[in-house]
Amino acid sequence: MLCGGTGPSQAATPEVQEMCNQLKADMEKSCGKSFTVFEVIEVRSQVVAGTNYFIKIRCGDEEFVHARVFKPLPHTNQPPQLHSCQAPKSKHDELAYF
Repeated sequence: MLCGGTGPSQAATPEVQEMCNQLKADMEKSCGKSFTVFEVIEVRSQVVAGTNYFIKIRCGDEEFVHARVFKPLPHTNQPPQLHSCQAPKSKHDELAYF
């Protein structure tokens, strides 16, 4: 990983899935639709003054969304925040910085 760059893509973890579950309504609002499925597939992260997560989420049979979530440092006692979403995406679209 380059200093300030994103790390490699990794499989989803229960922690990232739970973080996304808390932001599902915000993601649906940002994309303008309700998701029939909500499964984190892939994650990249970037350490800043907290962590930026770039997340590929399966939200339908062949529908995907890329979400950018910022998780502040623990001492701030602030919850994760949705920065933005990109949709529609496909299973094969590369998860990249946005």
